[in-house]
Amino acid sequence: MKKMLICGANGFIGRNLVEHFASTYNIRAVDQIRTNCHPDDCPENVEWVVTDLRNASEVARVIDGVDVILHYAATTTGAADIVSKPYIHVTDNAVMTSLLLREAFEQGVEHFVMPSCTIMYQSSDVPVKETDFNESTGILPKYFGAGNTKVYLEKMCEFFAGFGRTKHTVLRQSNIYGPHDKYDLKKGHVFGATVVKVMEAEKEVVVWGSGEEERDLLHVDDLVACIEAALTSQDTNYELVNVGLGESISISNLVQSMVSTSGRDLQIKYDETKPTIKTKLAVDVTKAEKAFGWSPKISLDSGIKKTLSWYKENKLC
Repeated sequence: MKKMLICGANGFIGRNLVEHFASTYNIRAVDQIRTNCHPDDCPENVEWVVTDLRNASEVARVIDGVDVILHYAATTTGAADIVSKPYIHVTDNAVMTSLLLREAFEQGVEHFVMPSCTIMYQSSDVPVKETDFNESTGILPKYFGAGNTKVYLEKMCEFFAGFGRTKHTVLRQSNIYGPHDKYDLKKGHVFGATVVKVMEAEKEVVVWGSGEEERDLLHVDDLVACIEAALTSQDTNYELVNVGLGESISISNLVQSMVSTSGRDLQIKYDETKPTIKTKLAVDVTKAEKAFGWSPKISLDSGIKKTLSWYKENKLC
């Protein structure tokens, strides 16, 4: 079997990647910490490495001998920090990704997959296409640091792909949710934080903001399927595609749906003094369909049911 390096293997998406690809690849799972796999239940073909990917010599060490890199290591935050501490996204993520890209090229890695996001897009009433953002479009001031870091790293992938040695895939992901998500009110994204509010509330759920903002929400299983499709189907050196459900839901409706699905008797209130990101956004996934033959399969209703069930089993609610 080929060897796959999964960076950020102890994180939300990384855990799902390890669980899925361990059946078809020898895995080198890398993170700064290791908490999700005990020796008794970890497959023999998963090698765990605890290290710091901001260190060039460590990056060279973990890439040695690998064929495919899924780079899901990142410093991540929720809406509050994106607005109040935008510098958090800039330094660590730019440094580690730049080192990984350079070393992947130098060692002749076959395929490099990197997640981006939708932070560079403007709010839109229709699903946005990849071409709806370019250098002249501009990024909203509050997203200047995080957004421009993502764009820089996308361009770095395109730059290294131009040498024709390593295939590069950039996935502009919408909001991903599902098992192993960051279920944290301060650091979690909208879906994970909402799950915590709904499942742990006593009498009421407090929604940050007005609840009018809309998000495109994709189950992590669909994301993993897209990555697998890219690895098997991409016939170009560089692809940048949107990955999402292709439709948006308001936070208000998401909370109502989650409360209804949970079967809990809860009141919903809105606190407009809390930080929120007031946009409406869904992504057009036509390009991913054409490039990889991929399209999302899990509806939001089904995804909510699957996720709440997983949360109950694993969080002892």
